[in-house]
Amino acid sequence: MSEDFDLGKLLGERAGEGHRLQGRMLNPQLPRMLHAIGFDRTYTRAEGAYMYDAEGRDYLDFLSGFGVFGIGRNHPVVRDALHQTLDADLADLIQFDSPLLAGLLAEKLLARAPHLERVYFGNSGTEAVEAALKFARFATGRPRIIYCDHAFHGLTTGSLSVNGAAEFRDGFDPLLPDTRIPLGDLEALEVELRKGGVAALLIETIQGKGVLEPAPGFLAAAHELLKAHGALLICDEVQTGVGRTGKFFAYEHEGVQPDIVTVAKALSGGFVPVGATLAKDWIFEKVYSSMDRVLVHDSTFGSNAMAMVAGLATLKVIEDEGLIENAERMGALLLSELTDRIGKYEMLTEVRGRGLMIGFEFGKPRSLKLKAGWNTLQTARKGLFAQMVVVPLFQRHRILTQVSGDHVDIIKLLPPLTIGEREVERFLDAFDDVMRDAHKGTGLMWDFGRTLVTQAVKRG
Repeated sequence: MSEDFDLGKLLGERAGEGHRLQGRMLNPQLPRMLHAIGFDRTYTRAEGAYMYDAEGRDYLDFLSGFGVFGIGRNHPVVRDALHQTLDADLADLIQFDSPLLAGLLAEKLLARAPHLERVYFGNSGTEAVEAALKFARFATGRPRIIYCDHAFHGLTTGSLSVNGAAEFRDGFDPLLPDTRIPLGDLEALEVELRKGGVAALLIETIQGKGVLEPAPGFLAAAHELLKAHGALLICDEVQTGVGRTGKFFAYEHEGVQPDIVTVAKALSGGFVPVGATLAKDWIFEKVYSSMDRVLVHDSTFGSNAMAMVAGLATLKVIEDEGLIENAERMGALLLSELTDRIGKYEMLTEVRGRGLMIGFEFGKPRSLKLKAGWNTLQTARKGLFAQMVVVPLFQRHRILTQVSGDHVDIIKLLPPLTIGEREVERFLDAFDDVMRDAHKGTGLMWDFGRTLVTQAVKRG
């Protein structure tokens, strides 16, 4: 008989080895990157909007696992629900059954999108997108998907085919035959529709890379064009959904009713991966048109009990704690305060976003003193200044943020929907401190910048 598994003992015996094991047996570049920017910390626990290291120091999480921890880390309601699931000894993943929990979660999701009728459950955002691509192609009988510049819909082959960032696509061709248009360009969309063969437009209501969104009214006008040409509108809500923008789905801000919607990340509660593809009944009826096609699109671990319970408990927390409304309030506060700082810091040029999905962009300063430093950084690598803000925010103030994309001077804030005024104030105080350094041309951020420039020159 095997001995009991002791997680605490295992973690204690191997504490601090994560970066070494990652470099040796997993992604070799990840620990190198973390070390280069000083992010190679070892966290021992997490709660809500905070992570803690072995010394008990707190780190304010304004990244939330790329949006996974919408309700914060280790929420007790979801954790308890998962304990209940384990203790229930459920018959799970039978495959030839109709699991009740999947039906209950589908019911809850569709109540948030009453114009849609059916749900497919997978295990991730990219799987949700893959399902959407397949369903749109099959239901319309057409091969082409239109997507937008700078789009990010996942990294599996189908999702990668509608990824608007070259750094992810390079080296993986040939991909599926799809067509890219500029974000918000109605004329370009119409040109492609007239060529024929278009199954759908796939679009993030707010793009994660750069926190970019089309002009107001674009989605509604695009949907009318698509309908006129027999094509579908797919809204990717993998990051924007589940309350992130101050609405349950971000497309609600524009008053549209997409034909297909994808959701994941925050639906997991931060515990069990889950992805969902919501669509109109006729689309599912086409895909699953007979008993012979009952498993034509499926996933072994889709609809598993733990994922379904995590989703159900997460939706209950969001409703009970008013997190959508909180995202709207705290987001408005952050947007207002950051926008007020545009005139104060000449390198801060734009602040944008909805709810607690906020991007702020830096641009060339006016003063000669700052302009010289800016030009040096841009020559070394575009986007380096934003990284020079992210690093001292973390190293000096223990606030985790990210540069929103490659070769851009945009920082994205994606905190848990649970944050309050205390967290907003801590971030703003830290941001002010870092930006004061930037305008003096001194301090940690400029030291870091000079180091990276030197490294870039050595690499040639």
